[in-house]
Amino acid sequence: MKQGYFHRVHKETPTRLWINNPSDSDMEKALAAGAVNCTTNPSYCSKLLQSEPAYIKAVIRDTVRAHPNLSTDALAIEVIKTVSKRILDRFYPLYQSSKGKEGYVTIQDDPRKDYNAEHTVKIHLEFAKLGKNFMAKIPVIAGGCEAIEELVARNIPVCATEIFSIAQALEICERYQRASKKSGNHPSFYVTHITGIFDQYFAEVVKNEKIPIDPTVLSQAGTIIARKEYQILKERKLPGTLLGGGARNLSHFTEFVGGDFHITINWSTAEELIHKDPPVENRIDRPTPKEVVEELSAKLPGFRRAYEEDGMKLEEFADFGPVMLFKTMFLNGYIRLLDEIAETRLRKKGE
Repeated sequence: MKQGYFHRVHKETPTRLWINNPSDSDMEKALAAGAVNCTTNPSYCSKLLQSEPAYIKAVIRDTVRAHPNLSTDALAIEVIKTVSKRILDRFYPLYQSSKGKEGYVTIQDDPRKDYNAEHTVKIHLEFAKLGKNFMAKIPVIAGGCEAIEELVARNIPVCATEIFSIAQALEICERYQRASKKSGNHPSFYVTHITGIFDQYFAEVVKNEKIPIDPTVLSQAGTIIARKEYQILKERKLPGTLLGGGARNLSHFTEFVGGDFHITINWSTAEELIHKDPPVENRIDRPTPKEVVEELSAKLPGFRRAYEEDGMKLEEFADFGPVMLFKTMFLNGYIRLLDEIAETRLRKKGE
């Protein structure tokens, strides 16, 4: 029997598939296809309103009835716990069989509060009670970096997310090393480069500002940063596994095949790859033409800031364009959940 695309990738390379924001059926299909871990983000519940409206609306109704005195914000956290627990339970057998190497599920908090390190630590310690295979997902901005350092010291697995620059990747690896050295703990750690959103942001910049740049050059921007991050992590033996995220096309998976590189994608993208069944080619080590980097750096100052090791300082991470774009997406999704909870409470009062 012919093996599926991801099974072949896993057999022939160290590259691994994660599934992002899955519905129940997507989760089952992803596990069958070889997914080793799962990511969720603050938009997850709004995605469920599209993919499984009956399920998520029932969760919201039950949560509102069970906790009549909680605020809308607190109810949102309870809903997130419930929908996340479903995934944690389904991935737990994989966590057990792999002896804690696989089967993780990431949970990310309210994006309006990710600047607050104390809050971030507190809420992720609360999430950790949901299951041994929980993984904290926290953006690499000033408050998030502080929270990640504290959680690593407490031996909580971490997915450091919203990374769009070499400076962010280096900062969080240094934080992990420092926390590990002090505490003696070395929890699972993933350094997440958001390739597709990086490309999406700069495509809009080029379009709006009418910057003359070859589309084939522009399309390489996010991948170039990710490959450089990968090379630095390997050459300097820094902690963590690079995790690709925010895929917007198939190349945001296929261009990293061959490396000790994990990629999280939506099931629709995974399904397309399974259907196309491309050859398993080692592409992670493909060299980047010097002239491509030079053109991107000359025409896009933001790319240069992301590409250079000292291109940004810690306090600048949160205001970097691609970070802001990604956070806005999360805010929109999270507010949709809050709106649904508020509407459900109003309907309940009218009963």
